[in-house]
Amino acid sequence: MAGKLAIIDYVILFAYLGGTIALGVAIGRRIKTGKDFFLAGRSLPWWAIGMSLVATDIGGTDIIGVGGAAYSHGLAVGNFEWIGCIPAMIIGAFIFIPIFWRLGIYTIPEYMEKRFNVGTRSALATCWLIFMACNLGIMLYASAKMMNVLFGWDEAACILLAAAMVGIYTLTGGLAAVVYTDVIQCVIMIAGCLLALIIGINDLGGVSGMMESIREVEAAENLPEGQLTSLILPADTESPFPWTGILFGLALILSPAYWIGNQAIVQRSLGAKSEFAAKASYIWGSLLKVLIPIIIAVPGLIALAKFPDLADGDKAFPTLVAELFPAGLRGLFLAAFIAALMSSVDSYLNASATIVTFDFYKRFFNPEASDTKILNVGRIATAALLVFAILFAFMIAKIEGMGIYAIFQTLMAFFQGPALALILTGLLWKRANGKGALVGFIGGVCFSITLYALSQESVYTALGLQPLFKVPDPFLFYSIWAFVVALSLIIIVSLATPPESDEKLKDVVWRFKKTKET
Repeated sequence: MAGKLAIIDYVILFAYLGGTIALGVAIGRRIKTGKDFFLAGRSLPWWAIGMSLVATDIGGTDIIGVGGAAYSHGLAVGNFEWIGCIPAMIIGAFIFIPIFWRLGIYTIPEYMEKRFNVGTRSALATCWLIFMACNLGIMLYASAKMMNVLFGWDEAACILLAAAMVGIYTLTGGLAAVVYTDVIQCVIMIAGCLLALIIGINDLGGVSGMMESIREVEAAENLPEGQLTSLILPADTESPFPWTGILFGLALILSPAYWIGNQAIVQRSLGAKSEFAAKASYIWGSLLKVLIPIIIAVPGLIALAKFPDLADGDKAFPTLVAELFPAGLRGLFLAAFIAALMSSVDSYLNASATIVTFDFYKRFFNPEASDTKILNVGRIATAALLVFAILFAFMIAKIEGMGIYAIFQTLMAFFQGPALALILTGLLWKRANGKGALVGFIGGVCFSITLYALSQESVYTALGLQPLFKVPDPFLFYSIWAFVVALSLIIIVSLATPPESDEKLKDVVWRFKKTKET
C-alpha cells in the first residue's frame, strides 16, 4: 500500500498538520499560569467544549478499533456510541457536571477527597493515571497501524512521529490548545469518515448492494442471517457484545462512569466559562454523537463485504481507504484519522498530567506551590507521560490476537465499575463515608482483576489446573460484577461506621433544590 499516496495527498495532509500545530502553539503564548494550562482560565465556550468532547472520545483508537470490531463482530459495536454515550451525557449535564464545576476542582479524584478522604482520592487517581498513560500508548499504536498501511513506513517511526506532533502544542498550550484544535479536528474527522462511508456504499452498489454482500458473508461463515447488521445480539452469542452485556455492563455502568468520571472527558467542562456552558457542552456533544456510529462502524461492514479475508480486523478501515479513495481524498482521510488521533492523545496527555500535578505533586509534595511552579511541573509531567506512552506503544505492538478496541475496553473494565460506585454514592447518598468508599473501590478493582484472570484458560494451564467453572469472557461482564461488589461494600461498611459530618457534605452532594450559579 506504500505507493497509494499522491503528491496532492501529502500537500493536504501536511497543510492540515502545520495549521493545527501553529494554532496550538499560538494559543500557548497566552498561557501564564497553572490555571491557564489545566483549565484554560475557565473561559471555554459550550460549543467548543461539546465538539472537543466528541473529538476526544472518537480517537484513532475508535476509527481503527470500532471499524475493526464491526468487521469482526458486526454492527452491534455501534451501541458503544448510541447507548454508551447519549443517555449518560444528558444525565451528566443536569446532575453531575454542575456540581463539579461549582466546586472549582481540577480533577475528579480531587472531588473524592472533598467528599470522602485522601485515600479514596489517591486510589482513584492512581487507577486513572495508569489507565490514561497506557491508553496513550494504545492510541499511538493505532496511528502507527494506519500509517503503516497508507505510507508503508515502519511502525516505530510512525509512533514517534505521532507523539512529536501532539507533544508540541499540548506542552505549550495546555487545555485551551487542546479544545480549540479539537474543534478543527472534529470537523475534519467527521468529514473524512463520512467520505469513507459514501464512497464505500457507492462502490458496493448502494445500501441494498452492501446488505446483499453482507448476507453472502454471513452465509459463507455459517452465521445467522442478520447477525452482522443487528444491534441486539442474543445473550449466548459468541460475539463480545451480547445484549445483556450492552445493557447492564455498558449502558448502566461503563457509560456513566466514562462520561461523568473520566478525567480526560470531564476536565474540559471544568474549564467552561459558566455553569450553563458546562451543561450545554454535554447536550451539544450528545447531539453530535448520533452521527458517529454510522460513519465509523458501517465502514467496517463495507470492508468486510469488499475484503472478507483480512487476517486482522483492525486493518479493515485502513485497507478500505487505501483501495477505494482517489488521490487527494486519501490525504483528506488520513488528515481526518490523524485529527482523531491527535484530539484523543492531546486530551489524555493533558488530563493525566493534571492528575500527576494536582493529585500527587501539589497534594503530597508541595501544597503551597505557586502558579508558575504548577505550570512548570505540568509541562514536565506532560513530557514524561509522552515518553511512557511511546514505550507502551512499542510493547502493545508485540501483543498478537487481541484487537486495539478490546485492549482499551478491558483496561477500563478493571476499575470503571468501582469508580461509578464511588461517584453515585458520593453524589447521591449522604450516608456514604470515606471508609466505605475506600474499601468498596479497592475491593471492586481487585474483584474485577480476579474475575478477568479466572476467565483466561492460560492461567489454569500455567498452574496445571482444570477450570472449576466458566467465567463469561466479555469485558462488559467484569464491570457489572465489579460495580455490584464495590457498591455492596460501600453500603455495608458505611452503615457499620460513623457518617460524615453535615459540614463536610455541604455543596458536595446533589440536591433536588436548585443551587444558584456562582
